[in-house]
Parts: sequence; structure tokens; C-alpha cells
Amino acid sequence: MKMVIAIVQKKDSNHLQSALIEAGFRSTRLASVGGFLSEGNVTFLIGVVDPQIPMVMEIIREHAQSRDQFVSSPAATDLGRSTMPVNVQVGGATVFVLPVEQFEQF
Repeated sequence: MKMVIAIVQKKDSNHLQSALIEAGFRSTRLASVGGFLSEGNVTFLIGVVDPQIPMVMEIIREHAQSRDQFVSSPAATDLGRSTMPVNVQVGGATVFVLPVEQFEQF
């Protein structure tokens, strides 16, 4: 058994959660905040048996798309300076797959 931990942008989270439910996967959804842009993320915890990993990864890949976004430099904003917006890639997913030694559900 594995624990899939998927960190996705908040914009993608509802579509991803719906797709996981539709495919029969249960998950726990946690609010989280990203480091660089300090924007809202959602972290999904998904317990799966080993043969299901490719299917879960494909669902995440389909529903957590990266996109370009113009943002101001967080450091300049914190110092009260305005800067020209910078084009950065946001979204997508960061996924970890960890072994699970034991699973209990009560």
C-alpha cells in the first residue's frame, strides 16, 4: 500500500477532488500555502494499493495543469516597492508516493 501526497494549486483542487471521487478514490484534503508566491494550495492524502498508482497519477496529471501567471515580486511587495510583473509558471502538482506499513480504518 502507498500514500500519495499531491500538492496542487487551489484553483485545480475542486476538479481534482471530483475526478478522484468519480474514479472511486477516497482522499483527505488539507489547506496549505506555497512558499514562493504564498498562494493557497491544497494537499491531498490518498491511500492506494500499488497497482492503482498509475491511475491516480494520471488523474492528478489531467486535473492539475500548470499555467503562466504574471505576479509582482513578493520581496518588493513586502518592502512597499512596486515592480514590473514577472511571468512565472504556477499550478501543476507536486506528488510524493510513500510506502505505508499499516493502515487501519475505524
